[in-house]
Amino acid sequence: MTGADHGVTPEALAALHARCFDRPRPWSAAEFAGLLGTRGVFLLTAPGGFLMGRAIAGEAELLTLAVDPDTRRAGIGRGLVADFAGRAARMGADAAYLEVAADNLAARRLYEATGWLEAGVRRRYYGPATDAIVMRLTLRATQEGG
Repeated sequence: MTGADHGVTPEALAALHARCFDRPRPWSAAEFAGLLGTRGVFLLTAPGGFLMGRAIAGEAELLTLAVDPDTRRAGIGRGLVADFAGRAARMGADAAYLEVAADNLAARRLYEATGWLEAGVRRRYYGPATDAIVMRLTLRATQEGG
C-alpha cells in the first residue's frame, strides 16, 4: 500500500500539508526539501497521503502525517503509521515519539489504535491555546508481533 518515495516533489508535499494543517502553519516546500536532505529522515507515501519520519541514535520521530481530507478514513494513515514503525525499527530505533495537538481527536485515536501511548504534554506547543500530547511507541514489541 505504501512505500518510500523521494520522487514526490517538496512542492507537492507542501500543497497536501496545507490542505491538512492550518496551525501553527503548514510547512513550506523549502522546509520539506531541507528535511529530506537531513540525515535519518525518510518519506513514505501512499495515494492521498504521506508520512515523514526520522530515525537516528536508537530513536525515531514521526515528524508529520498528512492524508488528503477527501480520502480520510480509508486506512491510508493507518498503513503509513505501520510502515513508519517497520522502517524506523529497520533503521535501528527501539522507540518512536510524536507530538499531536491535544484537540486533534481523530489523529489521537489513530495513534492509540496503532499502539502509541501518551508519554507527556508540551504546554502551548501549537500556540497559546493548544497543548501537544507526546506519544511513544515501543518498536521492538511492534516488530515482534505486538
